[in-house]
Amino acid sequence: MAHFALIKNNIVQQVVVVGNADLTNSEGNEQEALGVAFCHSLFGTDGTWIQTSYNGNIRKNFAGIGHTYDLTRDAFIAPKPYASWVLNETTCQWEAPTPYPDDDNDYEWDESTTSWVKVETPE
Repeated sequence: MAHFALIKNNIVQQVVVVGNADLTNSEGNEQEALGVAFCHSLFGTDGTWIQTSYNGNIRKNFAGIGHTYDLTRDAFIAPKPYASWVLNETTCQWEAPTPYPDDDNDYEWDESTTSWVKVETPE
């Protein structure tokens, strides 16, 4: 099985699963073009279908509805979670300007202080 994302104006609109039989050629090799053709035949030609991967083998990240497809990077990029976060050019994932603390506590991001704040749990 493979997953394909419908892209309109560089934004993911839909993600579907395509069975192996619909994207495998006569020699038994998976071909993205066959999966794209299958999606066009099933859903029409309004938009562009691009293969995505749960494990990030292709296009950096798994596509999700509302994600951007960046043609230059050939990558799916999630919406920016906070104004202060920056895009890691290698992984195409957003990163906080300060690393997540490396201890056994839970933290959440506080954009007003641009820092991680420990989550207090009731005892």
